[in-house]
This record gives sequence, C-alpha cells and structure tokens, in this order.
Amino acid sequence: MTHRIGTRDEWRAARAALLEREKELTRLNDALARERQALPWVPVEKEYVLDSPDGPVTLAELFGGRSQLIVQHLMFGPGDERACASCSSIADGINGPHEHLEHHDVAFVAVSRAPLPTLEEYRARMGWSFRWVSSHGSDFNFDFGVSGTPERPNREYNLAPVTGRQTGEWPGMSAFALQDGVVHHAYSAHSRGIDAVWGVYPWLDRAPKGRRDETYWHRRRYEYATVAA
Repeated sequence: MTHRIGTRDEWRAARAALLEREKELTRLNDALARERQALPWVPVEKEYVLDSPDGPVTLAELFGGRSQLIVQHLMFGPGDERACASCSSIADGINGPHEHLEHHDVAFVAVSRAPLPTLEEYRARMGWSFRWVSSHGSDFNFDFGVSGTPERPNREYNLAPVTGRQTGEWPGMSAFALQDGVVHHAYSAHSRGIDAVWGVYPWLDRAPKGRRDETYWHRRRYEYATVAA
C-alpha cells in the first residue's frame, strides 16, 4: 500500500495535532506511574533460595543493600537450549542501563528456571553483564505465575485464567521492596504489560512503518547474520 504524501505545511499541522495527543499520553503515563507506586505491598512470606554464580542466595540478598529490586522473568526452561528470542531482546535493552538502576537504589536481576551453568553459558554468548540467577528447584517461578509443568500447571497468567497451554515458561517482570528486613511484592506485569520495558518497541513505534508484528520477527542477536532483514 502506498502511503499518503503531503506538503510540509500539511505535515506540520498533522504533527501539531498528534503532539497534543502525545502530551496527553505522557500525562496519563505519569498518573499511571503514581497509581502503580501506590499499590499495596504484600509481604513475601516464603523464603526462596536461588542459584547464583556466588552460591545460593535468597530473594532478600538479591537486593545487594538496595531497597528496591526489579526481576525480569526471562523465559528459559530446564529443557531449553537457549532463552526465548523476545526475552533476549528485552534483556539486550536492560544490559548497560541496569548499572544506572543500581546507582539509583534499584537492583536488577533476571530469573529463569534453567540450571545455572546453562544460563551462564548463554549469558557469555550474549555478552550480558547483569545478574542472572536460576530458580531451578525453587517455587519462585510457579508462585509468580510464569512457569508451569504437568505436575504444577500454570492456571493463571496476567490475573486471568490460563485457558490454553498450561506448561512451559511465560514472560514478565516483578518489582519488590525491602522494608525493615522484610521483602514485599510491589508490582508485576505480563504479556503486553511489558512492552513499555522492551527497548526496541518504543523505537519501532516511532519508525514510519511501526512494529510490523504480523509475523514473529524477533531473533537473538547472533541469528540476524543468517536471516534476511
């Protein structure tokens, strides 16, 4: 389909109208952020022990002296050879910026169910520097609704019943707060709710042809050399 062609004056008028809408969205996003931060905190009563390169760690220890923790639920199951391509793209977007979070009282960690040696091998291949721990053998992924097995099917995702596939891995992120030595669950987002933290999408939303998500186009960075653009 041929796109509409206009004059510079027509573009300026249309862009000015769109700018007002974008400002409305910015104000709405600010209001939603305040509502997000006003959610009640729920104490995490179970002690999760996760595998890290430094040995077993608890959820509280992942804060590393900070009062806030963001977790990327990175899809990489025990039987997988590599992480999900979409989750890998999200992880690419936080690699580097996570250092800014950590200097702003926010720890960042990715959590997956694959065994730690598998995660470490993949992390080296991707060149990631953020912390990545394994929840293999832990209830963490199941309790936060991002994993399911035949023995423990996932029956709810994104606050809705799972009506189809109930086994495997699901994407998402969760935020936690540490107060008076107690870890609290503050926020989680799944499905389209994580678009906002997916670094490539805000850029594509501003590209002339948009996301072009009619087909699943995501690839791991090392795969693009063998796939036509």
